[in-house]
Amino acid sequence: MRALWLCWALWALALARPGAAVTEEQILGSLLQQLQLHEVPALDQSDAERLVTPAHVRAQYVALLQRSHGPSRGKRFSQYYKQVAGRFLVSEASTRLLVLSMERRLPPNSELVQAVLRLFQEPVPEAALRRHQRLSPRSDLARVTIEWLHVRADGSNRTSLIDSRLVSIHESGWKAFDVTEAVNFWQQLSRPQEPLLLQVSVQREHLGPLASSAHRLVRFASQGPWAGAQGEPQLELHTLDLGDFGAQGNCDPEAPVTEGTRCCRQEMYIDLQGMKWAEHWVLEPPGFLAYECVGTCQQPPQALTFKWPFLGPRQCIASETTSLPMIVGIKEGGRPRAQVVSLPDMRVQKCSCASDGAPVPRRLEP
Repeated sequence: MRALWLCWALWALALARPGAAVTEEQILGSLLQQLQLHEVPALDQSDAERLVTPAHVRAQYVALLQRSHGPSRGKRFSQYYKQVAGRFLVSEASTRLLVLSMERRLPPNSELVQAVLRLFQEPVPEAALRRHQRLSPRSDLARVTIEWLHVRADGSNRTSLIDSRLVSIHESGWKAFDVTEAVNFWQQLSRPQEPLLLQVSVQREHLGPLASSAHRLVRFASQGPWAGAQGEPQLELHTLDLGDFGAQGNCDPEAPVTEGTRCCRQEMYIDLQGMKWAEHWVLEPPGFLAYECVGTCQQPPQALTFKWPFLGPRQCIASETTSLPMIVGIKEGGRPRAQVVSLPDMRVQKCSCASDGAPVPRRLEP
């Protein structure tokens, strides 16, 4: 059988159901893509009978097979809220370093949903406001920027922009900033005894010779001599207990899947020998356990402080997948030979509950 298959269209089908088992079309599309082919090669039974898999090809296949069988770590999710007090350390006039102790702040077996930094903006004295209006009447806004600071082992520093917003000098009270990504970065360091370091910068709204100096009047509690303990910077940590809001690992093979089944990984066998296009092309394996994610996820009862515009309900998805090694027959110079190819994301390793449309955390680069 010779047929033209559009690989990218098939991958679009694969993304449509993130927790479902792979389909015949997805396997074929991935195989064509890995071999950089546009159609199934014309191999018949005589070619298959002449094919002998060399020892080095089989050794490569076995090595890939062993590597792809990683341990499956089932992830399970009551909602948890924790508030952490911080302190400012002076670094320069417009930038302050906020140090937040994080040791034992995040409960074990939990998922961070959102981290909110609350800073108390002090009211500007009336005399200072009148002087500003007389000297710089063009703007009453300043930009507050939050950056995550990482001090490397060699002593060098790096920063990552986390959140930024405009504030008015006519306002006072608590200002909230979404610092979820900063806490995610801190978690990736795997150093629970180290504090979370955030740089809080107050800058001009815009640059230029006529730019306003309103940023000089924006101060947050713990920065001035009048600051009290009630206005200390606060970090709110919203987490979900994985025992209530997550997946349960592997499904019970004795229990049927119903609407009330909690998210789990279910066995799903893919029979390659039963696929016509694979008859003389795929030499090994004859089939494989692909698994799929089935069931439902419990929804959190409390709304987030910052609502993402396209955030949907929590769904049961495949959060970890592994590749599938194959030995296939190809033709070179009119003669068939065996080749090993590895198809990515063919087998589900772990199912988890995740909110549809939630931003994917960035991985921390070295």
